[in-house]
Amino acid sequence: MIPKIILSSGPTATRRTIGYLFGKGRANEHIDPHLTASWNSFAPDPGRSPHRDPKDAMAQLVAQLDQPVRMLGDQAPKDTVWHCPVRAAPEDPILSDAQWADVARRMVAAAGIAPDGDEEACRWVAVRHAEDHIHIAATLVRQDGRRPERGYDQRAVQREARQIEVDYGLRRLKPGDGTGAKRPTSKEHFKAKRLGQDAATRDVLRLRVRRAVAAASDEAEFFTLLEATGVTVRLKLGPSGEALGCNFALPGDTNDKGEPVFYAGSTLAPDLSLPKIRKTLATTSPEPVTVRPGDPWHQATAATDRIPHHLTHSDDQTAQGQLAALGATLDLLPINAPAAVKAQLEQAAAAFERATRSRITADLDSTRVLRRSVRAIWRDRPSDSDGAGIAMLLDTVLTAVAFAKHWHRTHQHAQQEAAAEQALIHLQIAYARVAEPVLTGLAQRAPSPQMKRRFAHHLQQAVPEHAERVLNDPAWEALTTVLAEAEAAGHSATTVLDQALGQRTLDDAHSPARTLTWRIRRLGERHASGPRAQAARFRSTTQRPTASAPASTPTPAPQPPPPRRR
Repeated sequence: MIPKIILSSGPTATRRTIGYLFGKGRANEHIDPHLTASWNSFAPDPGRSPHRDPKDAMAQLVAQLDQPVRMLGDQAPKDTVWHCPVRAAPEDPILSDAQWADVARRMVAAAGIAPDGDEEACRWVAVRHAEDHIHIAATLVRQDGRRPERGYDQRAVQREARQIEVDYGLRRLKPGDGTGAKRPTSKEHFKAKRLGQDAATRDVLRLRVRRAVAAASDEAEFFTLLEATGVTVRLKLGPSGEALGCNFALPGDTNDKGEPVFYAGSTLAPDLSLPKIRKTLATTSPEPVTVRPGDPWHQATAATDRIPHHLTHSDDQTAQGQLAALGATLDLLPINAPAAVKAQLEQAAAAFERATRSRITADLDSTRVLRRSVRAIWRDRPSDSDGAGIAMLLDTVLTAVAFAKHWHRTHQHAQQEAAAEQALIHLQIAYARVAEPVLTGLAQRAPSPQMKRRFAHHLQQAVPEHAERVLNDPAWEALTTVLAEAEAAGHSATTVLDQALGQRTLDDAHSPARTLTWRIRRLGERHASGPRAQAARFRSTTQRPTASAPASTPTPAPQPPPPRRR
């Protein structure tokens, strides 16, 4: 159940609000508007007054609601109308008028508009014109002439909504922390429908601005990218001429005067104000870290592979920064993705956007390599003819999002945890579609039975606790292929296998052979060491005690969240 508070001002605010609630709606969606409750249970009902002209009943209702405001004259507050739509979830049972009346009374009491038993409270009405929601309208002057003690009314009605969900057996929404992006209003949704848009302007702008932030290397490129995607930018300048903020608009989205409708960046999302955008762009500037030349797919994969360690071993500020960078990665991935998975990746990015913010301030210093390598993928379009590049990256992204879900759970970030869970669903579908053809192609190039037996023997010695799962995994044939290719490139197959096993435990992997395949594919494409270095590495690994604590890996592997499927 979602309540949302809207304040209105001006001498005609009450008449405008009541007129809309008892009117046809912006798209004739208002059916049978009528009162379900009011401050005194005797308020005139313009929707159900068969023996009166509805306009007369509406004028009487407006006059009664406005009476305490008119009594104050010039001393009346600026905002005179408190309007709170309350909407149930689509899957919720249909509530009766009596039940919606109870909901309305609980909402106005929680908000301080009309506390229980207070006969001098504000005047209010609850109007229902659809099965799934009501509108509560109140005037913000009490009948004794005082102002209502609303306090933090938005938080109060949200708390009450969570309790109503329990009491009525409705879908239980996750409590928030005030860092979520502002969602489109019903007016914005109807406008998008009239304009033939698939999404509301606010959501379109949020996506385009986020992608521009993720792709740009500096502020100038950020604005250039926005212009290229059809976004109009209006800067807010200070006395010195320096830009202090920026507003965004889409062509064709205008008000009744034909002027573009601009949205401030901070109203699209809390991290899209100009100062915060500048802070993010600083992590993609050339200094102080330079990414060494190499395959951007591998660099992005390696950087993403470190996110679980940050989420389990770094401080909260660094962890929050990693989540922001992971969100930027998901924002850009759909652009270069195969058509078959583009839609799933876009939905994953939209879902995970909520998981990128909390009340913890993000430290972005450790995210430079990831941001730059992902930007290089977007900019340079590196070759990925067999799909292995995106498959490897998605494999590590899946793990990182699973750890993000666990991190938010431990910090009691309910909305962010749910967002990560939703993103995982879309990522798993996309990963399966990308990975299966690559693994099938690798399996078709599997080495000789003798070589496979040699790899299996070493695996059984190195990780006896996982060997049976790996050998029986459908991806075992693909794993032997990448081991053979690593040997052909000059690596020691046993060494790269040991390195892959030591990167992180396989306990959370649904397909351990598949996970090892991507790790070894990355390791195998690195420059092979000379014979002397290989011999030294061999001597250092012959006494390797266990896979989870290799001699060559002094730092213990991070503990994973509960196992995920992939």
